[in-house]
Amino acid sequence: MLGITPFGMVHTVISLVAVAAGVVALVRYGEINSRITSGRIYLIMAILTCLSGFFIFQHGGFGKPHALGILTLLVMAIAFSAERGNWFGRLSAYVSVVGYSMTLFFHMIPAITETATRVPPSHPLAAGPEAQVVQASVGLAFLVFLIIAALQVRRVLLARRMPPAASRGPINKPAAR
Repeated sequence: MLGITPFGMVHTVISLVAVAAGVVALVRYGEINSRITSGRIYLIMAILTCLSGFFIFQHGGFGKPHALGILTLLVMAIAFSAERGNWFGRLSAYVSVVGYSMTLFFHMIPAITETATRVPPSHPLAAGPEAQVVQASVGLAFLVFLIIAALQVRRVLLARRMPPAASRGPINKPAAR
């Protein structure tokens, strides 16, 4: 079914949980953050997705998906460091929220590609990752990421201008949820 091995199916399920948790965090809190439950689920499942992806060699060896996995883990580490360690000073909140959202965009690239090249099973929407429908869909996902990132930057700016009691959401607040 869909040309996926059992290991590939587990990898896919893990990645779907990651994407769902990331979307829930974005919709509910306006950001992905390790201090909120949906954010923690996203981070754990996203890391597992990247790690399991390193064992999938659909085209014979190390390829673009593996490089994207490494990039995702690197950006995630930077975002986590910004969130927890304040490594970037006043820019830490921006680096954290935009970085985590960027990793969600990175997850959308293989999600779009794999879906378009496998569904429907009898006649997939695209012949490969270079197909116009795949490229356009990834471009649209990137546009959505840019809009979300702009809204998050605006939200951080506004939160810094408000008195601490008036700001909402997890930005700069270690609230447990």
